[in-house]
Amino acid sequence: MSLTSWAFDISAAKLADTLPRRWSHVQGVARQARTLREMAGSDADLLEAAAVLHDVGYAPDLVDTGFHPIDGATYLATIDAPERLIHLVAHHSYAIYEAELRGLSDEIADFHDERGSIRDALWYCDLTTSPDGEEVDAEYRIAEIKQRYGPGTLVTQFITGATPELLAAVERTKRRAEAASVASRDGRSLGS
Repeated sequence: MSLTSWAFDISAAKLADTLPRRWSHVQGVARQARTLREMAGSDADLLEAAAVLHDVGYAPDLVDTGFHPIDGATYLATIDAPERLIHLVAHHSYAIYEAELRGLSDEIADFHDERGSIRDALWYCDLTTSPDGEEVDAEYRIAEIKQRYGPGTLVTQFITGATPELLAAVERTKRRAEAASVASRDGRSLGS
């Protein structure tokens, strides 16, 4: 079984029945990841697996700290998921910043933030997917999160403070995807 098939099975088992809207979201994030296959190269399956599993920590039976990136990564570690996948889930969408706001710095420190193109791509995929799994603009998604959680909440405080870093990851991913597309076109035309 491929990594992506395995990840979809795990995510579906944990989210499809208990949190159907979250399941729609992660499927949309995975669709976004598939659009970045050329850029992700040999890490394309890893990116898609992380995309469909990034919110698995919301599953009611996995809640421990109450912070889904940590709870999801902790669960994935117990089922022997690949190490990079675990760490990508733990650090998706600038989770370290929200962990600090929640007083969970020690817990997230157990997971490594690889700070590279695949991490940025996962952030891009999450930030360009609505709660219902539709492709959206990153700025729209950030505004939607603020509206959904409301003023004065920790999530709104997080997303407001995190916006520059999140949008920078989105822009880096767009540039990398365009460069990969150009390189691929140039390579095809040279070999034709």
